[in-house]
Amino acid sequence: MAKVRNGAGSGFIADERDIGMGVKALRRACPIMRRAHDVAGDPPLRRHLAGFEGLARIIVAQQLSTASAGAIWRRLGERIAPLTAAAILAESEEGLRSVGLSGPKIRTLRALSEAVCRDGLELDLLSGRDDADVHAALRDVKGIGPWTADIYIMFCLGRADAFAAGDLALQIAAQHAASLDARPSAEALTLLAERWRPWRGVAARLLWAYYAAIKRTAKGGPAPGQPV
Repeated sequence: MAKVRNGAGSGFIADERDIGMGVKALRRACPIMRRAHDVAGDPPLRRHLAGFEGLARIIVAQQLSTASAGAIWRRLGERIAPLTAAAILAESEEGLRSVGLSGPKIRTLRALSEAVCRDGLELDLLSGRDDADVHAALRDVKGIGPWTADIYIMFCLGRADAFAAGDLALQIAAQHAASLDARPSAEALTLLAERWRPWRGVAARLLWAYYAAIKRTAKGGPAPGQPV
């Protein structure tokens, strides 16, 4: 199967036009993507501001439905405004728990805040670094793993070729769309996704949308939430 060879413009996804360009390139090159797009249609843009607030939002949303994550994020914003690293460090444990944050997420948010306020992590400068450097810088923060770093690069930095091979929904969607016998591991999905360069960020969005569509069909109701 041919690898997508269409250039990804500037290498960033800024608006729906970039999504459309990526979808067209993926459809031309890959039957898996055509199958996903035929079912799901154009995927949503999913862009968020980079920096502390954007990364905090991803941490809050991890492993939660869209509705649950949205409710916690809204309560956190009502309690702490503006939401900054210094404000997180100043807030009590009880205050953070009161908005619905779990202990592990509180610890990760505090570790991130410590890195920003005391250890010199400059999130605003990460936009000028390549994906590997951004990944390494974020994973130096205790509690931030590969998934969180991948999602930040994809949705906050808007990198067109970012991908989150460790995401369970992406693995399930790829298994279904590619008619695989078993759910691919992160390593196997990384290899499969090579054919979608330089639009892996759009391919991921398509697979998430496809996953939501097949879950709705299977359950006869709304699909579970997707990342941020």
